[in-house]
Amino acid sequence: MDAATAAKEQEEQKKLDEYIEKIHYSDRYTDDLYEYRHVILPKQLLRLVPKQFFNDDQGTLRLLSEPEWRGIGITQSLGWEHYEVHAPEPHVLLFRRPKDFVPPPQHATSKASRRR
Repeated sequence: MDAATAAKEQEEQKKLDEYIEKIHYSDRYTDDLYEYRHVILPKQLLRLVPKQFFNDDQGTLRLLSEPEWRGIGITQSLGWEHYEVHAPEPHVLLFRRPKDFVPPPQHATSKASRRR
């Protein structure tokens, strides 16, 4: 990779990081089954989302898997699923998770195994 390409990629990453900092996460709201939240992407970030994340026929985001939405900079606790797209506002992603969701336990390593 030449210096010009590296500089361009570094500038693009800087812009991406700046847009990611501007992602808005709503407060959570609930019904009997789920808790919900919406995530609003800066429109500039939406333009950087890979084309394969969009529906060809509608031009809106398709439902994204957890690795996909995390890959574009959305950070939230475990258990959330992207369940709906709001066509009039494609930069708004709707998430839900079961109301009684309990994250799986973390695999704690003992002090003895860390010393090895």
